Amino acid sequence: MIIKSKATSLDIAHLAGVSQPTVSRALRGSPMVNADTRKRILEIARQLNYKVDKNASSLRCQQSGTLALLFFEDPTPDDSLINPFFHSMLGSITRACALNGQDLLVSFQQLSSDWHADFEDSNKADGIILLGYGDYHESEERLQRLVEQGTHFVRWGAALPGQPGVSVGSDNFQGGLDITAHLLDAGCRRIAFLGHASSHYPEFAERYRGHVEALRGRGLEPDAGLQHDAITTEESGHAACVALLERGLPFDAICAASDLIAIGALRALRERGLRVPEDVRVTGFDDIPLAASVSPALTTVQQDTKQAGQLLVERLLGLIAREPVEGINIPVKLVLRDSSRSMLS
Repeated sequence: MIIKSKATSLDIAHLAGVSQPTVSRALRGSPMVNADTRKRILEIARQLNYKVDKNASSLRCQQSGTLALLFFEDPTPDDSLINPFFHSMLGSITRACALNGQDLLVSFQQLSSDWHADFEDSNKADGIILLGYGDYHESEERLQRLVEQGTHFVRWGAALPGQPGVSVGSDNFQGGLDITAHLLDAGCRRIAFLGHASSHYPEFAERYRGHVEALRGRGLEPDAGLQHDAITTEESGHAACVALLERGLPFDAICAASDLIAIGALRALRERGLRVPEDVRVTGFDDIPLAASVSPALTTVQQDTKQAGQLLVERLLGLIAREPVEGINIPVKLVLRDSSRSMLS
């Protein structure tokens, strides 16, 4: 094997068919590189007479004291491209970083490249917090790649068995069950659910599972015709409610998988001359600030964004310190407002 100049880790990466960060991890003995890959990399390094620069390696292993917060770009009516639910969480994450002596680097997820996987090797940040991800089936491979490359990361999302990495999320199942039980207690029996109910959107799927459990607990079988897919935007909620109305199936309540979906549904109902809550009761999920100011004010499930921010930072710092860290689901709380209350009470 002939190398015209001094070998580099990039040469090893090319010959081993792996990324340069994987070579770096293998050469410093990281347990995140599997044994066969490490053996192949070390053998190629030996053949190339590659010598690790101890000074450079020491510099790379130093912690930057910076955490990265990467948002998924959500479709929004303004230029922020950030789901409004995450606005308050940004504040709590920033405070938690300050309390732990960490700087915070905020950016968007660049899912078309491995840029987000190489934060630690480029010394941009010691770990990553991921907020949002779109279709989970499309993001799962990228999350698994982060695990394989040894990147320290935590994500906000449903903390379910078998998922790559560490997740911090809310108890979506209990929230779906509680909000549906509230509507049932109010006398509703034909409750529509607006939001995806598949594994492509695990949080929504858990909320729908809780919704179904509440119905069956009262002896009611869910009607598939009363479920309509929607993502977390007002426009999607409006379109889903319009489609639901056009089916012509009777319903007396809407259980929306997010506040934005519910707010879009409120607009669709108003356009059809239906009154909320007199004709149709409506609930959401998240308790974003807008939920309290729409008319009528929206009954919803509150997720504790302050605790979420603290846990995301604490869990990530634990991973960076190589401590055992597990995912966690945070309890939720019902917030009852006019959109689901009887006007006679």
